[in-house]
Amino acid sequence: MARATLRERARYWFDNTMSKGTAALIGWLALVSAVLILVVSAFALWLTPAEVEDGLPGAMWTALMRTLSPGKIASDGGTVPYLGLMLVASLGGIFIVSLLVSLLSAGLKEKIEDLRKGRSRIIETGHTVILGWSDQIFTIVGELVKAHASERGSIIAILADRDKLSMEDEIRLRLGDTGRTRLVCRTGRPTEPVDLALMNLDDASSVVVLSPQGEDPDAHVIKTLLALARRPGAHPPTVAAIADSGNMAAARLAGGPKVHLVDSDDTAARLIVQSSRQSGMSVVCMDLLNFDDGEIYLRADPSLAGHTYGESLPAFKGATVIGLRTNGNVTLNPPMDTRIGTADEIIVIAQDDSMIRLAAGAAKVDASAITTAERTGSEPERTLVLGWNSRAREVVRYLDGYVASGSVLDIAADHPDAGSGLAGLRHLTVNTKDCDTTDRYALESLSIGLYQHVIVLSDDRYATHHADTRTLMTLLQLRDMQTALGERYSIVSEMHDESNRALAEVTEADDIVISDTVIGLLLAQLAENQHLADVFGYLFDSRGSEIYPRPAADYVRPGVPVGFATVIESARRRGETAIGYRLASGVNQPPHFGVTLNPDKSQSIALGSHDSVIVLAER
Repeated sequence: MARATLRERARYWFDNTMSKGTAALIGWLALVSAVLILVVSAFALWLTPAEVEDGLPGAMWTALMRTLSPGKIASDGGTVPYLGLMLVASLGGIFIVSLLVSLLSAGLKEKIEDLRKGRSRIIETGHTVILGWSDQIFTIVGELVKAHASERGSIIAILADRDKLSMEDEIRLRLGDTGRTRLVCRTGRPTEPVDLALMNLDDASSVVVLSPQGEDPDAHVIKTLLALARRPGAHPPTVAAIADSGNMAAARLAGGPKVHLVDSDDTAARLIVQSSRQSGMSVVCMDLLNFDDGEIYLRADPSLAGHTYGESLPAFKGATVIGLRTNGNVTLNPPMDTRIGTADEIIVIAQDDSMIRLAAGAAKVDASAITTAERTGSEPERTLVLGWNSRAREVVRYLDGYVASGSVLDIAADHPDAGSGLAGLRHLTVNTKDCDTTDRYALESLSIGLYQHVIVLSDDRYATHHADTRTLMTLLQLRDMQTALGERYSIVSEMHDESNRALAEVTEADDIVISDTVIGLLLAQLAENQHLADVFGYLFDSRGSEIYPRPAADYVRPGVPVGFATVIESARRRGETAIGYRLASGVNQPPHFGVTLNPDKSQSIALGSHDSVIVLAER
């Protein structure tokens, strides 16, 4: 290969300097200006020395003024050579000033674009970092804003591969004013260490990794967890959602011990099954998961050490006791004679942590209003599943753990995988039928009145909004059939978008599980307190005590005004923990649908025969 010529070397050097940006271009303009001024000054001293004042400095000053302000030549006088030199300086100045203005404009625009992209490093402490973007971000940010409503200077920092301004505008449009909480958005890829450095993770209080929408979202989450684990410095507590249960082991390995993983499919499947068994379960769980009213807290109180769990139930004035945390192990509704140790933490529901204080005295209990009822055994049931998706197998397997032997599950769907992979069931007999779940005649052919429970699953072959639309069509058909035929069976529906809940309320379904919202609420709770992971894991597990709305008449005499302390005592005698009630008159009234958690123990309430007491109890 021939060696580079001097001209090629010079051009290569010039190209490299020009590629260094606005500063290098302005430097070249300054050099050209200096050369022009020196040349004009030298020729002025040589050709018209009599018209130059103060020698070379005077000539350079005059040439500089003509270069920077070409209009000055209009007031010049003198010989033709002198005026010609000043004209050259003015023409060169027009070229130089025009280029300078253009470069400054382009450089300023580039700087504004950089600021718009959000590429500066965050200088905050104690902030919550959210990595990634999905529809769950609106739920998480909204809940964190509620959680930090009483705090000044709280920060939520978001890093996603989206335009900074569009992220801010979208959050502002969906959530409105964020109060005292400030949002800081940055554009970048959460999987890139360079972009993660923008978030000042060393000083963050917690990190939330979102599962993005699209194909194979778990791969993105796992790669982000790897990037977090590999970065130097402090590693704040991290929570992440995994869509496919089969990827949990890989995610745990990638994230390390400080990462808590939420199994999205598993959690949603458990809630769907429990809601199908107990009407109102999804509403209760949503109330426990959000930061609006009742929240779950862990509180150590040495004054209760030595007392039994049953004795502690009425101990707090503004909080409801639901369980114990002993040596890191959570138990909800433990045996009533369980002794509270000095190091044990009491698990309570309270509106705010400031409300968790011991009552001055015991609330009044009306023993004459307490009733007793025998617990009936479980009998075989018939359940219908309409639709199919990737989490349907988990739904069926969890349902198999609840029902009595001899129960029947019929699956009606036009999904190609419907009913597959269900070997090894112990209690359920499964039948599958091809059916378009949005078609009225197809639904009527199923004789739905023969079933006690109907579960409507979202079809994952369609985009989320289209899938929710199909679910709404199915619910409307079912409700119209119930009205026309006078049948009654519980209907539990799975949906994705919280905005569709208002539309679904028209169908008066018993429970609507918004799976994405549930996961978003859970992530927000764990971002604030990772110790709650064991509590919610216990709640969603089929083993141990669970939440049950049970007939109020089993606990207190219908229509008799009593304080909630009486309901707590009645449940205690049955080995259960009462946490609230549900009024039948409000089952279709959002946002709580008749559910009241952690009621005032002394406030009088008359529960009717159609109302329910919400308890933690063994099956």
